Amino acid sequence: MNTKVPTSINTVAEDQFGKRLAARLSAGNGELPHDISERLRVARAQAVAARKQAPQLRTAPVVVQSGHTLTMGGSWWTRIGSVVPLIALVAGLITISVMQDDDRASELAEVDSALLTGDLPPAAYTDPGFAQFLKAENASD
Repeated sequence: MNTKVPTSINTVAEDQFGKRLAARLSAGNGELPHDISERLRVARAQAVAARKQAPQLRTAPVVVQSGHTLTMGGSWWTRIGSVVPLIALVAGLITISVMQDDDRASELAEVDSALLTGDLPPAAYTDPGFAQFLKAENASD
Protein backbone atom coordinates (compact mmCIF):
# COMPACT_ATOMS: atom_id res chain seq x y z
CA MET A 1 0.00 0.00 0.00
CA ASN A 2 1.48 3.32 -1.06
CA THR A 3 0.72 6.29 1.20
CA LYS A 4 2.55 8.97 -0.81
CA VAL A 5 0.79 10.51 -3.76
CA PRO A 6 2.48 13.14 -5.90
CA THR A 7 0.97 16.56 -5.29
CA SER A 8 0.54 17.09 -9.02
CA ILE A 9 -2.24 14.46 -9.11
CA ASN A 10 -4.06 16.23 -6.26
CA THR A 11 -3.55 19.62 -7.90
CA VAL A 12 -4.87 18.40 -11.25
CA ALA A 13 -7.96 16.89 -9.60
CA GLU A 14 -8.59 20.09 -7.63
CA ASP A 15 -8.18 22.21 -10.78
CA GLN A 16 -10.63 20.05 -12.72
CA PHE A 17 -13.16 20.22 -9.90
CA GLY A 18 -12.74 24.02 -9.66
CA LYS A 19 -13.26 24.46 -13.39
CA ARG A 20 -16.40 22.32 -13.36
CA LEU A 21 -17.75 24.23 -10.37
CA ALA A 22 -17.01 27.62 -11.96
CA ALA A 23 -18.70 26.55 -15.20
CA ARG A 24 -21.74 25.38 -13.26
CA LEU A 25 -21.96 28.65 -11.33
CA SER A 26 -21.48 30.74 -14.46
CA ALA A 27 -24.15 28.86 -16.45
CA GLY A 28 -27.04 31.06 -15.29
CA ASN A 29 -25.22 34.43 -15.44
CA GLY A 30 -26.75 35.45 -18.79
CA GLU A 31 -30.21 35.71 -17.28
CA LEU A 32 -29.16 37.87 -14.30
CA PRO A 33 -29.35 41.68 -14.26
CA HIS A 34 -26.08 43.54 -14.86
CA ASP A 35 -25.65 44.82 -11.28
CA ILE A 36 -26.06 41.33 -9.77
CA SER A 37 -23.63 39.75 -12.25
CA GLU A 38 -21.05 42.48 -11.44
CA ARG A 39 -21.42 41.82 -7.70
CA LEU A 40 -20.94 38.10 -8.34
CA ARG A 41 -17.83 38.79 -10.44
CA VAL A 42 -16.34 40.97 -7.70
CA ALA A 43 -17.20 38.38 -5.01
CA ARG A 44 -15.48 35.65 -7.05
CA ALA A 45 -12.39 37.80 -7.49
CA GLN A 46 -12.29 38.46 -3.73
CA ALA A 47 -12.71 34.76 -2.98
CA VAL A 48 -9.85 33.84 -5.32
CA ALA A 49 -7.64 36.52 -3.76
CA ALA A 50 -8.47 35.33 -0.24
CA ARG A 51 -7.74 31.74 -1.23
CA LYS A 52 -4.33 32.69 -2.57
CA GLN A 53 -3.49 34.55 0.67
CA ALA A 54 -4.76 31.83 3.01
CA PRO A 55 -2.00 29.70 4.55
CA GLN A 56 -1.85 26.16 3.30
CA LEU A 57 -3.54 23.87 5.79
CA ARG A 58 -2.23 20.38 6.43
CA THR A 59 -4.07 17.98 4.17
CA ALA A 60 -5.39 14.62 5.23
CA PRO A 61 -3.24 11.60 4.39
CA VAL A 62 -4.14 9.84 1.18
CA VAL A 63 -3.96 6.09 0.65
CA VAL A 64 -3.67 4.69 -2.85
CA GLN A 65 -4.35 1.02 -3.39
CA SER A 66 -4.56 -0.50 -6.85
CA GLY A 67 -5.48 2.75 -8.55
CA HIS A 68 -8.20 3.91 -6.14
CA THR A 69 -7.72 6.97 -3.95
CA LEU A 70 -9.11 7.05 -0.43
CA THR A 71 -8.78 10.08 1.83
CA MET A 72 -8.52 9.34 5.51
CA GLY A 73 -9.59 12.39 7.51
CA GLY A 74 -8.05 13.33 10.81
CA SER A 75 -4.95 12.25 12.63
CA TRP A 76 -4.25 9.04 14.51
CA TRP A 77 -5.17 10.73 17.79
CA THR A 78 -8.61 11.61 16.41
CA ARG A 79 -9.25 8.04 15.33
CA ILE A 80 -8.01 6.64 18.64
CA GLY A 81 -10.16 9.15 20.50
CA SER A 82 -13.23 8.00 18.63
CA VAL A 83 -12.56 4.32 19.41
CA VAL A 84 -11.83 4.75 23.14
CA PRO A 85 -15.51 5.31 24.15
CA LEU A 86 -16.49 2.14 22.28
CA ILE A 87 -13.82 0.14 24.09
CA ALA A 88 -14.95 1.59 27.43
CA LEU A 89 -18.56 0.65 26.67
CA VAL A 90 -17.65 -2.94 25.79
CA ALA A 91 -15.46 -3.25 28.89
CA GLY A 92 -18.30 -1.92 31.05
CA LEU A 93 -20.80 -4.38 29.58
CA ILE A 94 -18.42 -7.28 30.13
CA THR A 95 -17.83 -6.16 33.73
CA ILE A 96 -21.58 -5.95 34.40
CA SER A 97 -22.11 -9.42 32.94
CA VAL A 98 -19.34 -10.93 35.08
CA MET A 99 -20.68 -9.26 38.23
CA GLN A 100 -24.22 -10.52 37.57
CA ASP A 101 -22.93 -14.05 37.01
CA ASP A 102 -21.02 -13.87 40.31
CA ASP A 103 -24.13 -12.60 42.13
CA ARG A 104 -26.25 -15.43 40.70
CA ALA A 105 -23.65 -18.01 41.67
CA SER A 106 -23.43 -16.69 45.24
CA GLU A 107 -27.25 -16.69 45.57
CA LEU A 108 -27.41 -20.30 44.38
CA ALA A 109 -24.61 -21.22 46.77
CA GLU A 110 -26.58 -19.71 49.67
CA VAL A 111 -29.70 -21.69 48.75
CA ASP A 112 -27.69 -24.90 48.37
CA SER A 113 -25.94 -24.43 51.70
CA ALA A 114 -29.29 -23.71 53.41
CA LEU A 115 -30.75 -26.89 51.92
CA LEU A 116 -27.79 -29.05 52.87
CA THR A 117 -27.38 -27.69 56.41
CA GLY A 118 -31.11 -27.60 57.21
CA ASP A 119 -33.02 -30.06 59.42
CA LEU A 120 -34.94 -31.62 56.51
CA PRO A 121 -33.45 -33.81 53.81
CA PRO A 122 -33.43 -32.23 50.31
CA ALA A 123 -35.95 -34.86 49.07
CA ALA A 124 -38.58 -33.40 51.44
CA TYR A 125 -38.72 -30.20 49.40
CA THR A 126 -39.78 -32.13 46.30
CA ASP A 127 -42.61 -33.99 48.10
CA PRO A 128 -46.05 -32.59 47.06
CA GLY A 129 -47.46 -33.24 50.52
CA PHE A 130 -44.73 -31.12 52.09
CA ALA A 131 -45.57 -28.27 49.72
CA GLN A 132 -49.24 -28.48 50.82
CA PHE A 133 -48.09 -28.52 54.44
CA LEU A 134 -46.07 -25.33 53.94
CA LYS A 135 -48.98 -23.58 52.18
CA ALA A 136 -51.39 -24.55 54.96
CA GLU A 137 -48.91 -23.40 57.60
CA ASN A 138 -48.43 -20.02 55.88
CA ALA A 139 -52.21 -19.57 55.53
CA SER A 140 -52.78 -20.16 59.25
CA ASP A 141 -50.19 -17.54 60.28
